Amino acid sequence: MAQSGAKVEVPTLQHTKISDIPAIHNELYQTFHSQKTRSLEYRLKQLRKLWWGLKDAEPLILEACQRDLGKPHFETYMTELGWCLNDIIFVCDNLEKWMRDEKPADMALMHWAMSPRIRKDPLGVVLVLGAYNFPIQLAVGPVIGAIAAGCTAVLKPSESSPFTAAVLEQVFDNCLDRDSYRVVNGSIPESTALLDLKWDKIFYTGGAVVGKIVAKKAAETLTPVTLELGGKNPAFVTANADPRIAARRLLWGKLHNAGQVCVSQNYILVDRVILPALIEEFKVALKTFFPGGIASSPDYARIVNERQWLKLKKMLDGSTGKIVAGGTMDQATRFLEPTLVQVDDPNDSMLIDESFGPLIPILPVTDLDEALRIANNVDPTPLGIYPFGSKSEVKRILSGTRSGGVSINDAYYHASIPTLEFGGTGTSGSGAYRGKASFDTFTHRRAITHTPGWAEKLLDIRYPPYAGKIPKWQAITDLKPNFGRDGTSHRGWSGGRFWRLLSLW
Repeated sequence: MAQSGAKVEVPTLQHTKISDIPAIHNELYQTFHSQKTRSLEYRLKQLRKLWWGLKDAEPLILEACQRDLGKPHFETYMTELGWCLNDIIFVCDNLEKWMRDEKPADMALMHWAMSPRIRKDPLGVVLVLGAYNFPIQLAVGPVIGAIAAGCTAVLKPSESSPFTAAVLEQVFDNCLDRDSYRVVNGSIPESTALLDLKWDKIFYTGGAVVGKIVAKKAAETLTPVTLELGGKNPAFVTANADPRIAARRLLWGKLHNAGQVCVSQNYILVDRVILPALIEEFKVALKTFFPGGIASSPDYARIVNERQWLKLKKMLDGSTGKIVAGGTMDQATRFLEPTLVQVDDPNDSMLIDESFGPLIPILPVTDLDEALRIANNVDPTPLGIYPFGSKSEVKRILSGTRSGGVSINDAYYHASIPTLEFGGTGTSGSGAYRGKASFDTFTHRRAITHTPGWAEKLLDIRYPPYAGKIPKWQAITDLKPNFGRDGTSHRGWSGGRFWRLLSLW
C-alpha cells in the first residue's frame, strides 16, 4: 500500500466539545443574518481561498486518504482533490450568472407590467454530514455549493475517516472565514448534538439507515434535506454486449476504492449466452490490472475498518453462490480481493443487501425481460444502473427502470463529472448537487413582483363589486387551448398557438 515519496505529518482527530456546538451554531446564524455572506465578492473570495487551502494541503490530503482507506494517491487526486479543485473553478466562473434574477416565461401583458422575477436567496445556515468513502469530495463538494449560494455552514466529516476529517478541519480553519464556515469533528454524540439544533438545510451523504434518522430529525423542525444514499445498483450485460469491455469497466468499478462506492454496481444480470465469456474476461482483466498480484499492489485500497470488513465477509459466507474469480482476503490488513460470485437466486444475501465493497455477484438470466423483472424487484429506485448491450436493448432498459443516474457501457461515469447533476430517487435519496445543482440545492428561488402605482387602472377589475366581470377577466388573462376536446393538437396559425399568442398580449 505504500506510496512513493516522503511521508508527511497528518494531524490526528480531535473531537469538538459538545458544549461548544450550540455556540458555533449561534455564531453562524449571527453571521448569516448580518448579510455578510450575500455579496458575490464575498462568496468568490471564500471559494478562491478554499481552492488554495485544498491545493496547499495536497500532500496532507493524499496521505490522510491513504491512512484512512489505503487509497492510492492517484485515486484520491482523480476523484477527490482534483474533482473539488475543478468544481470550485467552474463555480467561480459561473456564479455571477447563476445569481442573476430570472424572468418567468409566457406572461400576459397584465402580469408583465408587475415585473415578476425569481430572486436567488441563500437558504441560511446549513449542516453538511460527510461520508467516509470519499471523505474529501462528499464533504467539500456540498460546502462549495453552500458557499456559492451565500449560506453559512457547519461541516461534520465522517469519523470513520479520522485523518481526513482532521485535515479538513485544519484546511477550513486556515483558509475560510471562521465566522461563516466551521468543521465539527466527532462521532455519534457530536452528530446527535448537531441534529438537535435548528438548521435551514441539512445535506447528508451515507446509508439509508442513518438517512432515515436524519430525515426524521429534520422533519421535527420542517428542515429541508438533501439525501445522497446508496442503492442496490444493477448492471445489465445482454447477449449483444462486448464481454471484454463489460468486464474491464465493471471490474474497475469494484477496484476503485476497493468497491466502497455507493454508486457502483451491486450485482450483474447477465444473459446466459454470454456468461462464460464474461467470466473469462473478468479473470483476464484482473491479471492485466495487477500483473504482480493484487494483495501487494500499491494501486488497490483497503476496507475502511474491521467492522465493515467482517460485514462483507459475512455477506460472502452467507451466499449460496459459487466463487468463480478472486476470493482472497486478510482480516489483519482489511484486504478483500475483488470477488466474482455466480449466484442463482435473486434472494441471495449478496443481492438483497448493498455490499459497499469489492464483491461482484453475477446472476444469469434467460432474457432481458427476466433481467428487468429482477432488477425492479431487488430495488425499484437504485442510485445508478449500468446497461451493456445494443442500442435497442439499452433503450428498453432505460424505459423499464428508474434510477438516480445511468452510465451506458460503463461503471458510474455519470457520477464522475463535477458539472453534471447527481442525485438519487426514492430509496437512493432525494435532491441533487454538483455544479449549478450545488448552488441550486442551497438556494431559495424567491418569487417577487412589483406593482407600480400607474397600474391601478389595470387592477380595477379585481375589486368588488364582481357582477359581470368573469368575461372581462377571461378576456385579459385566459390562455387559449391549442388542442381540441379529443386531445388532438391544433396545427398552424389557425389553431391554438395563434390564440395563445393573442392571450399574451
